[in-house]
Amino acid sequence: MYRNFLKIAFRSLLKNKVSAFINIAGLAVGMAVAMLIALWVNNELSANQHHQNYQTLYQVMMHQTFDGERSSQVAMPYPLGTELKTKYPDFKAVAMCDWGEKRALVAGNKKFLKKGHYIGTEAIEMFSLPILSGDKNPLKDPYSIVLTEKTAQAIFGKQNPLDQIIRVDNIVDVKVTAVVAEQPQNASLQFDYLLPWDLQIKLYDWVKTSATNWKDNSYQVYVQLKEGLQPENTEAKIKDVVLNHVSEDKLMQKAIKPAVFLHPMSKWRLYGEFENGKNTGGFIKYVRLFGIFGLFILVIACINFMNLSTARSEKRAKEVGVRKAIGSRRKQLIGQFLGESLLITFLALALALILVVVFLPSFNALTETELSIQFGSPAFWGVMLVFTLFTGLLAGSYPALYLSSFSPLKILKGGFRVGKNAALPRKVLIVVQFSFSIVLMIGTMIIYQQIQFVKNRPIGFNNQGLISVAISQDLTQNFEPLRNELLASGMVSSICIASSPASEIWSNGNGWEWRGSTPADKGTLFNIIATTYDYTQTMGVELKAGRDFSREFSTDATGVILNEAAVKRMGLENPVGEVVKWNGKALSVVGVIPNINMESPFQSISPLSIVFDKDWVECLCVRINPNVSSSEAMAKIGPIFDKYNPGFPFDYAFADAEYAKKFKYTAFIGNLSLIVSILAIFISCLGLFGLASFMAEQRTKEIGIRKVLGASVAKLWQSLSKDFVVLVLISCLIATPIAYYFMNEWLQKYTYRIEISWWVFAVAVIGALAITLLTVSYQAFKAALVNPVKSLKSE
Repeated sequence: MYRNFLKIAFRSLLKNKVSAFINIAGLAVGMAVAMLIALWVNNELSANQHHQNYQTLYQVMMHQTFDGERSSQVAMPYPLGTELKTKYPDFKAVAMCDWGEKRALVAGNKKFLKKGHYIGTEAIEMFSLPILSGDKNPLKDPYSIVLTEKTAQAIFGKQNPLDQIIRVDNIVDVKVTAVVAEQPQNASLQFDYLLPWDLQIKLYDWVKTSATNWKDNSYQVYVQLKEGLQPENTEAKIKDVVLNHVSEDKLMQKAIKPAVFLHPMSKWRLYGEFENGKNTGGFIKYVRLFGIFGLFILVIACINFMNLSTARSEKRAKEVGVRKAIGSRRKQLIGQFLGESLLITFLALALALILVVVFLPSFNALTETELSIQFGSPAFWGVMLVFTLFTGLLAGSYPALYLSSFSPLKILKGGFRVGKNAALPRKVLIVVQFSFSIVLMIGTMIIYQQIQFVKNRPIGFNNQGLISVAISQDLTQNFEPLRNELLASGMVSSICIASSPASEIWSNGNGWEWRGSTPADKGTLFNIIATTYDYTQTMGVELKAGRDFSREFSTDATGVILNEAAVKRMGLENPVGEVVKWNGKALSVVGVIPNINMESPFQSISPLSIVFDKDWVECLCVRINPNVSSSEAMAKIGPIFDKYNPGFPFDYAFADAEYAKKFKYTAFIGNLSLIVSILAIFISCLGLFGLASFMAEQRTKEIGIRKVLGASVAKLWQSLSKDFVVLVLISCLIATPIAYYFMNEWLQKYTYRIEISWWVFAVAVIGALAITLLTVSYQAFKAALVNPVKSLKSE
């Protein structure tokens, strides 16, 4: 029996080649998109699960109140790690960690810039980092270094890296004590090397100062709870540990109120956003969004199958009648039709897998991932089997139930007609299908508008031809001769030192006072940039009032430059010359700059203070001479940097390129939405093409009679197209308010955002109608141009 069913299924496919192709192609595209998105979603949801201690690892975070708003941060004071480790037995392990930065690693005549961390000795075991070779406790010696396998190969090639000496930042020699495996792409802890935490104290005086400073939040702390302990109970014990150590500070005690808490590893990647002290999600919203996109595409593809199968029901009615007459039960017929659906689905699966293999590299580039299909994994084929069965049953359930319900008596007597009511479910499905597609079209246009709106937002400075270069001890000591030689080369028009690069602000702080301020105002958080001379000139900032720091004024060591947001927050009418205080130190306002945007382009500008500090140096900002090309300038200034910074490769970042990275996730949403929208329209139109073909075939005699009676081609085209146009118009009416609601909600998370325009919906409606008419018109004109003699002749 099953063999007979299979034969009939194949014969049905061969007999209806166009319908079969549309079904298989539509399902294949839908399944391929769903599979790609499922791979990406799984990659995100499984982040960090490769760590053996995944369930017991936490990052220590802290809530603080600034200007009446509760904020949450990962930046912790240095002594917190020692406090947790020595006084709280709930923790199995505690590891301090810095923020990670590029450092120069030199071995022989080879120089590399690699990104890594100073980290506590217990981190290797805490994070269960796979040691490929070397010491099992490789960070116990302060003068040691752990390399990843890729970094070890880059530096030493095929040579054994163990016990080799590497010079770090041209200030200290360390020995390679272990090589560890690369972390997966979706791991939160990423590095090329690890250095012992205690090495910092031996190298940097400012770290020694931080070791006892409970107000300097500059580090990260990771902890591992002992098995069986509840994090809520431990949180209650450590909540006030920072507050208790700064209890003499009334501002911290009354206004800021620091409260320590534990953030589990399971939430690091996807639940990193907090609002007013509450976890509000994070990247998980994108994961959910694309999961919905994948489901939309699959449903749209399944609707095509349902519509085409039920549309051809009249042709299969006699088959159903004969089968029922000779004893077939309804459940057998349902089984047969579901079997045919599954056959088509498995054929679509084969094509879908080919599409996934072909487009996976492009998808990886779009999502910046390293996804792959594990063809050798039984689990993969198990998932594919379940996925295919689900898709086949979803697509075939309604046609199977519908076809198997026909009455054999009516069919065999010749009285069976599908009638207008039989077409109603198909019309509903078309409306659902196009509603999904139109929502995606509208969403894509609004996302694109928002991205362009923010990209065109004035940033307050000129980031073209501006580069940032990481500082080193050699560059700090040789800054003046380096500056003079760069300016003399004609390749550089200005250069300055700063505490953060041109595209970011790395520091902030409270404790600011001004004329008329209250004690509560000291809790206001100001962004802080430290520099010396030529900052506004190098950054391309036009001063609103006053001047930049100048070598002509010795008093500038106690000067400060404010942005407009800071002036507004302080309520200063004539700020230049005003004296403000920062943590008790009096500073004179020498200049006011516009609200330069160096943080999130989607948010409002925070108050900014630029202070004069020769020792707080993190990078160099260099303005390329606008009269020379960037490539020429880089080629000529590179050797100058090498001269004064011999232990480092010349590494730089263009400010405009770094600023563009801030649009990464929004652009990612826009690109994927555009692709999904195009595919949704393509699959929907594929189904319309099939239905139009069937309807034209079904109405052959009607068209012939109309032509004989004098109907024009245009009238026949109108007659065949109007039903589809009406359905798409209904879809537009349904999709428009849905799209408006969800996109308006999406825009609310941005402080700086567009207003949704009416023309977006008009474009979507006109576009949907135009696409529909183009799709249907081919079949309509083809049917209208058929010679009526052929359509009306007796068989």
